[in-house]
Amino acid sequence: MKVAILTFDGFNELDTFIALGLLNRLHHLGWAAAVTSPTAQVTSMNGVTVTAQQPLAFANEADVVLFGSGLHTRAIAADGALLDRLALDPVRQLIGGQCSGTLLMARLGLLADMPACTDSTTKPWVVEAGVRVLEEPFHARGPIATAGGCLASQYLAAWVMASRAGLDAARSALRYAAPVGEKEAYVERLLAVVTPFLPAD
Repeated sequence: MKVAILTFDGFNELDTFIALGLLNRLHHLGWAAAVTSPTAQVTSMNGVTVTAQQPLAFANEADVVLFGSGLHTRAIAADGALLDRLALDPVRQLIGGQCSGTLLMARLGLLADMPACTDSTTKPWVVEAGVRVLEEPFHARGPIATAGGCLASQYLAAWVMASRAGLDAARSALRYAAPVGEKEAYVERLLAVVTPFLPAD
């Protein structure tokens, strides 16, 4: 399972690294999540510079694509030349975004008439793009999901794992990362948020 975590200059570390760390807990099942960027290096909103593990084109072949947020997302959303490099296919891919990443999904036409989650700063821009914004941490319809709030990256990761590897695999990966002494309650609360949005068996 190839996962592209789209990461641009000014990125929010929590969006990128929480998803990256959780999804790569399924490495033993052949999963590989990668920081995917339009340039060789990107610098976060707090000045952390990382080297891209995959170029932007990797998103077009990945099985899962996640849009993180960042300081410059509004400018990225207005950059047609950059977004035109993405040819995503919700028939074949799971696609999710959080906070201002939801704005990029809206600009790419991925949300259609689906309501979406985002953060309070991005909400006016997403509304301006014609999307109804929910006051919820996570929402999905079919292969498309959005989340609101930096720590909502755990919901996107849990949804992806449960959708493609099953609840047992997701539960095991999440339990490993959950706080000691709270593991069972933490994992079950997290999965309770995403389970209603999983495909029916």
